[in-house]
Amino acid sequence: MILALAHAILVALLDGPSSGYDLAKRFDGSVGFFWDASHQQIYRELAKLEANDIIISETVQQETRPNKKLYAITELGKGRLAEWMHTPCELSPIKDNLLVKLFGGYIVEPATLLQELRQHRKQHQTRLVEYQAIEDRFFPDAEALSDKSVYQYLTLRNGIQYEQGWLRWCDEALSTLQSRLETNTPNAVE
Repeated sequence: MILALAHAILVALLDGPSSGYDLAKRFDGSVGFFWDASHQQIYRELAKLEANDIIISETVQQETRPNKKLYAITELGKGRLAEWMHTPCELSPIKDNLLVKLFGGYIVEPATLLQELRQHRKQHQTRLVEYQAIEDRFFPDAEALSDKSVYQYLTLRNGIQYEQGWLRWCDEALSTLQSRLETNTPNAVE
């Protein structure tokens, strides 16, 4: 079975042929919100997919720029992607440095983690605003979405709710730690 980055690339190629550069940019602005990959990882995965006939490429001659390769998903690739979509997904593990720091936060003063939480809150607020702008721009009428758009909309709604949940949790964590700081409750190492 193909790895998940390959699936993300194949889904991105469903919209039509794309260069590696354009795929990487697309990852930066859409798929990358829920699947992180560097440009180098994308190019490596494109080579593997092409070697396995999951995608094909065509070299496009350009006069004023270097030639570029356009990648497209093959019928075999569509079949593999559909096969993968029929396979149940496991729950993804959480890997979050902030949560690890917070879990052991009793060994430092609350102000240290308050600062970190405030920074994360700003980042999640910024991401939420980005998602809401995407929703306003591309999905102004959720009742009139095409079949294809419904699935993209649902993915975006997950992102919006994820960020809203993070903001609620950040507010709770900030309030709890701020309260401890104001009452000078010492952190007791157990």
